[in-house]
Amino acid sequence: MFAACTVGWGWMVLSEYLQLPNQIRFDWWMAACLWFTAALTWAGGVYEDFTQRVRASYRLLLTVVSAVIVVFALDLQVARLGLGAFDALWQVSVWPGVLLAVVAIAGLPHAFNLIDGYNGLAGLVALISCFALAYVAIQVGDRQLAAVVLVLAGSTAGFLVWNYPRGLIFAGDGGAYLWGLIIAVASVLLVQRHPLVSPWFPVLLLIYPVWETLFSIYRKASKGRSPGVADALHFHQLIFRRIVREVFHDDEARRMLIRNNRTSPYLWGFTVLTVLPAVLFWSQTGTLMIFCAIFVVFYVWAYVSIIRFKVPHWLRR
Repeated sequence: MFAACTVGWGWMVLSEYLQLPNQIRFDWWMAACLWFTAALTWAGGVYEDFTQRVRASYRLLLTVVSAVIVVFALDLQVARLGLGAFDALWQVSVWPGVLLAVVAIAGLPHAFNLIDGYNGLAGLVALISCFALAYVAIQVGDRQLAAVVLVLAGSTAGFLVWNYPRGLIFAGDGGAYLWGLIIAVASVLLVQRHPLVSPWFPVLLLIYPVWETLFSIYRKASKGRSPGVADALHFHQLIFRRIVREVFHDDEARRMLIRNNRTSPYLWGFTVLTVLPAVLFWSQTGTLMIFCAIFVVFYVWAYVSIIRFKVPHWLRR
């Protein structure tokens, strides 16, 4: 996927340099900054995939460094929150917007890594998110930004051919970090460049991996555990263990693969329920905030129900 993005963005830069007709231009500085920070996070993730020796704190530091580099290199910030009078207070200084941009870009790679547990899960969430970002970018006339995320979407589609349902290759930390960083930068750029786009559009679009991360941090911290310690109580893991259960096959490995593949569609549906309103109401802050609240309530209700074994019969397979 990283190689495909390198080729795609490289062709866009070459088109700009050669002034080729009917091509989408890509500023070389933006391309260089995006590629370098993506390469940095991707390389760190790949190293962890091969060695399994990189502490969670070091991986977080890596994404923070990448976020700081791209934020200052491209002059990124979240200059408005869509909260009316509060925005005037928010804009007194540029630093709150810069800090929020750093937090978003540093955090989303880990959010994608958190949901990357079953075949096709994180990959399809990334693919849908890229298409949604591209759609809104085209609506506001930003063909360059649309092309950036469509290159990532194309590389992800190629990955999914091998990842789902056969599970022949996996994204790992490297792939998850690549998705998270590029999608986060594109989200910040889209809101910063186009005042018509509500800052709550990317929030609703990506609320599943973001809320899963925040909820997991709260859940672990409330029990006195470090958020960096892995456990088996994430939402997708509960669906795998307590909903997708009855699979009959003589081969144990084949049985586990079928259960793995049946888990992802539950979360795909979960994602579509947030992506559709995000795309339909991308400029309407109030509506987007309401859908965010609905998602949070529904997520907590569903999580608690599964934990307490109060799962509706129609959900069990």
